[in-house]
Amino acid sequence: MALLLQFHITTSQPYIKNIIIATAREFGVACEVEYNENILTCKLDHNASDLSEMTKVLEQRLPASLFLKGFGSKTDDLEVQTDASLDLPYPLGLGLCPSCQREMFDVSSRRYYYPFTSCSCCGGGVSFLQKYPFNRANSSMKYVQTCSECDDESRSKGLRENHHLNSCHKCGIPVRLMSKNSERYANDAGSFRTMFEVAAKAINDNKKLLIKTTLGYRLFYKLHKANPNTHIMFVEANKITDYCALITQEYQALLSIERPVLHVALKDETLKEEVGYNTAFVKYPDEGFSILLGAELKKLGIDYVGYEYADESYDADFKMEFDLEIIPQEEMRYFLNKDRSFIASGERVCFPHRINIPSDTLSIAHSLAGVSEEESVIFDRLSRFGDVHPARVHHIGALQKIHEKQFEISEDEASFMSVIVEHELQGAKCVGGYFGNEASFLYYNGKSVVRAVPPNKFNTKTLIEDIKNLRDGSDRLIENLQKQRPEVYARLEALQKNEQANLFEAVAIILDIEEKNYRGLSKVAMRYTGKGGILVDTQVVENKFNYTALIASIISYTLAGVGETILAYSFFESFGDYFSDIMFQIQSKTKAEHFIICGESFGNQSLFSRIERNFKQNPPKMNIALPIGKYNAVVGGAYL
Repeated sequence: MALLLQFHITTSQPYIKNIIIATAREFGVACEVEYNENILTCKLDHNASDLSEMTKVLEQRLPASLFLKGFGSKTDDLEVQTDASLDLPYPLGLGLCPSCQREMFDVSSRRYYYPFTSCSCCGGGVSFLQKYPFNRANSSMKYVQTCSECDDESRSKGLRENHHLNSCHKCGIPVRLMSKNSERYANDAGSFRTMFEVAAKAINDNKKLLIKTTLGYRLFYKLHKANPNTHIMFVEANKITDYCALITQEYQALLSIERPVLHVALKDETLKEEVGYNTAFVKYPDEGFSILLGAELKKLGIDYVGYEYADESYDADFKMEFDLEIIPQEEMRYFLNKDRSFIASGERVCFPHRINIPSDTLSIAHSLAGVSEEESVIFDRLSRFGDVHPARVHHIGALQKIHEKQFEISEDEASFMSVIVEHELQGAKCVGGYFGNEASFLYYNGKSVVRAVPPNKFNTKTLIEDIKNLRDGSDRLIENLQKQRPEVYARLEALQKNEQANLFEAVAIILDIEEKNYRGLSKVAMRYTGKGGILVDTQVVENKFNYTALIASIISYTLAGVGETILAYSFFESFGDYFSDIMFQIQSKTKAEHFIICGESFGNQSLFSRIERNFKQNPPKMNIALPIGKYNAVVGGAYL
C-alpha cells in the first residue's frame, strides 16, 4: 500500500519536491516522486512506522508558493519500489522556508539571528554560485570552512542533506556595520542581534542603511517622500492589509517562498501621500538580512520602510556588508488579478532553469545562456559555464565571433518561442503578439516562427516633423503645443536627440508625468477608477505600427484639456484593442489554433484586462514559470 500525495505545481523547479523528499528521508519513509503535466505525485510507503509523524512535519514545512495551485491525497494498492534522492542541480534565489525562519528566531539554535541561514530547499544560494558543477568548491563559500556540526548536517538525511552552502555561527561569515564614525563586527548570536538592533534604530532616526544582503545590495530608509526607485517592504504580515487594498491572492503571493514584488493599490491615506500615488511596488522580507532587520523594526513600532535596489557605491549613513563575492539577480515582479497571474519581469526564482527538451544550440541573451546537458538544457549566467561545444549559437545583441554557425536572433521571436516550449505546443499553429518597447506580431506554423507584422523602431530624430506632416492641419497641432505647453514641447525637442528613447518615454513627456517611462505611465494609469477610456489612435501603415499617429492623438487630447490619468489608462487600453484586432486578423488568415502574448509591457493592469476581455472565449497562452519578457528569450533561443 502507498499514500499518494498529489500537488498541482506549475513549475519544474525542484524546491517543493525537495522539501517533500528531504522530510521523507529524515523519517525513513520510502518515497517515489514523479512530475508529469504539472502534477507532482509523491508515493509514500503506507506501512512506514513514522508516516503519520512525517506528514505532520511536512505540513509545517511546506511553504506557500506562487506555483502551488492545489493538493490532494489518496491511498492506493501500489508498492514503493525506490527511494528518491534530493534533486540539486543548482541553487536558487528564494526566500527562506518556514523551518529556516523558525531556526533564526530560536535562541537555542546555532543559527539564532544568523542572516546566512538556509537549507538545500531555500535561500539565496544562487548569489554565491561561481561556476558549474554546483558544489561548495565552485562557490564563493569555498573560503568558509564548515564546522563539524554543519558537516554532520550535510551528511545526514533531512533539509540540509548535501547542502553545499551550509554554515552557522560556529563556522560562519562575519559581518560589519560601518558609519562615518564607527565600525562594529558580528560573528556570534549576541553580536548579530545587537547589530540588527543598531541598524533598525538608525533607520528609525531617519538614517539611510545600505545592506549587502544574500540577494544583493539594498538601501533601506524610513519613508517620508518616495522617489521613483522606492519600493515598500512591510515587516508585519498582519498589518499589510491595513495599508494595502489586496485581494486574497495578492496577500498570499507576498508571503510565498518566492517573495515577489507586487504592484498593488494602497488604501492608507498617509502612505499614499508618502508614495505620491495610490499604488506602490511592495514586498515582504525574503532573505536573512531583511527578515532580521524587519524583526527589529517591528519592535520599534515600524510597520514598513522604503527600500531600493542599489550597489556598493551608494553613500549611505550606515553600511552593513560581508566579504564574500555575490552575483545578484534582477528582482522578480509578479502580476496578479482575480483570474490570471504571471511573472511580469525579473530573473530571480526563474533562473537557473532546466527544461527537459534536448537542444544542440547554445542560446545567449541578456547575460544568460542555455547549455545542453544530456537530455535537457540548463539556463543560467553565461559566466558560470565552462567550455561548451554546441552545433550552433543563437544570440540576442552583439556578440564576438565564437562559432562558425553563429546567428543573431530577435528578442520577440525568441520570447514567443519560449511560450511554445513551456506549453509544449511544438507542431501546433500559433499566432501571437509581443510588446516590449515596440510591438510585433508573430506566427508559428508548427515548425518555425515568422514575423507577421514586424516591429517598427520608434524614431525620435524627426518626431516633431513627422507629426507636422501626418495629415492636413497637423502642423497647427505642433504650433498649439508650442504655445500652450512650451515646457512639454521643449522636452520633445530634447527627446529627438536621444536615439535610445522609447514610446513610453515620449507619451510620459506629453502627459507631463514625473516618472517618464513605462513604470511611471503604469502608476498613473492605475489611478483611473472609471469604467472605460477614450480611443487613442493605433493604426498599421504598410504593415508597421504608426507611432506618429498615436502621439499626435495624445497631444490633441492634452490640448483639449483631457487629464493625464484617463489618457494613461486609455493608452494601454487602446493597445489592448490593437493587439486583439491584429491577432484575430492573422488567426483568421492562418487558422492558428492558439493565441500567445509575451513581452514585459503586457504586465500592465489596463492593457492586460483589455486583452482578457477581448479573448474571453480563447485566452492567450503566456509563460508559466518564466518571465513574460526579456529573460524568457534565452529559453526560446535554444529551440528556434
